[in-house]
Amino acid sequence: MKIDLNSDMGEGFGPYRLCDDEAMMGVVSSANIACGFHGGDPETMARMVRLARENGVGIGAHPGLPDRAGFGRREIAYQPDELRQQMIYQLGALQAIARAEDMTVGHFSFHAAMGNMVNRDPALADLMMDAIAKVDARLVVFVTPDSEIERAAKRARLKTLSLFLADRAYDAAGKLVARGLPGALVKDEGSVRARVRRFLTERKVEAIDGTLINMPALSILVHSDTPGSLELARLIRDEIAQAGAELASVSELAS
Repeated sequence: MKIDLNSDMGEGFGPYRLCDDEAMMGVVSSANIACGFHGGDPETMARMVRLARENGVGIGAHPGLPDRAGFGRREIAYQPDELRQQMIYQLGALQAIARAEDMTVGHFSFHAAMGNMVNRDPALADLMMDAIAKVDARLVVFVTPDSEIERAAKRARLKTLSLFLADRAYDAAGKLVARGLPGALVKDEGSVRARVRRFLTERKVEAIDGTLINMPALSILVHSDTPGSLELARLIRDEIAQAGAELASVSELAS
């Protein structure tokens, strides 16, 4: 069995950092790099790319809304084309920085509110995926299973890779429990370890109401801003090893 372990990274800016990015790069197999809007800046982006190169980690663009104060988690009423240009701007910035460091951006993962807005609007999802395909048709799009983004990506002939969010709770319909609701964030080591073990052995996860739901994913995500994220990533990697699985690159796993 092969699996990807990824994290959203470089989400601080200037002297401010959310987690130990240097240590996290030694744990994950792919990094979703903030592109300067909700987090990150040119210096931080370049640092992330260099760290990824040194650790043999694949890199992807992680664009969000231009809202540092809200960490890109507050929806803002942009017109579809405005949102499209914001996404393209961020993707292009990371591609240029990566190219200057002899690295290639291989995947794409929306951040928070931008992703939520796209994921509930099929027309907007098509607009965004078509734009990604025009910029680089080789990019792999990280998706949640059975989502509008996944369907739009496939219509745009983009490869996708489904995510299991190890530190977020799901409801019985397989949707993420909204942040701010009780139990939405799963951060204690015992719970995360048990969830990851079940996912790896059964491809299932226990929903917040106790229901067992299918989780057809090949990549595990831990958010870098989750308290104790580095320790959680390490225990997830340990569970991957104990299950007899091995880390693999996004390009190996995407379909």
